[in-house]
Amino acid sequence: MLSVVVPVLNEADNICPLVGEIRAALEGRLEYEIIYVDDGSDDTSMAILRELMTTETRLRVVQHQKRCGQSAGMRTGARFSRFDWVVTLDGDGQNDPADIPKLWDVMPDNADGNRPWMAIGHRVNRKDTWAKRLASRFANGLRARLLKDATPDTGCGLKLFPRQVFLDMPWFSHIHRYLPAMIRRAGGESVSVPVNHRLRTLGTSKYGILDRAWVGIWDLIG
Repeated sequence: MLSVVVPVLNEADNICPLVGEIRAALEGRLEYEIIYVDDGSDDTSMAILRELMTTETRLRVVQHQKRCGQSAGMRTGARFSRFDWVVTLDGDGQNDPADIPKLWDVMPDNADGNRPWMAIGHRVNRKDTWAKRLASRFANGLRARLLKDATPDTGCGLKLFPRQVFLDMPWFSHIHRYLPAMIRRAGGESVSVPVNHRLRTLGTSKYGILDRAWVGIWDLIG
């Protein structure tokens, strides 16, 4: 049983298409719920989510009163989830929900909700600008050398992990980029799975390259 957690900030145009894709990917395959965490949006995201809940019985919505960031959205979604396993994906439509079963299928037979283990997507054909790809490649390489997390794409939003293991981890505000290292730190294993990556066709990016670089350096020191 799986909780799909989607943190969003001002993604009104992407909500309905993405919920439909999640339903198409999982219906009849897994027992699941969808948890949207609105991170203080000031567009029509919450109005759309409230309306969508009237027809999507698996959809639940939590709202931050102020903006807290992507990792906080993941943590809030995990706290409110009903199931032992959580999968996250970005709310901008660039992650493909059809890849969620790929992460589920690599789970070892002895995996349970109490052992540290995770699967993370590897965007082998990224549809971002060359500058974002270059910055990401540098950051992933630096993290891999210093932390030995054996993960080529820690920034991918598609991540599958046990709910309680995640909630028991030491907390910091950009932990979503360091989950493989934290899982290995706890004596577990992380597995990278090749996944699809799509162009952003609606909405605008919430991150700049320099923003990511600064917080990444600060977290790496931590």
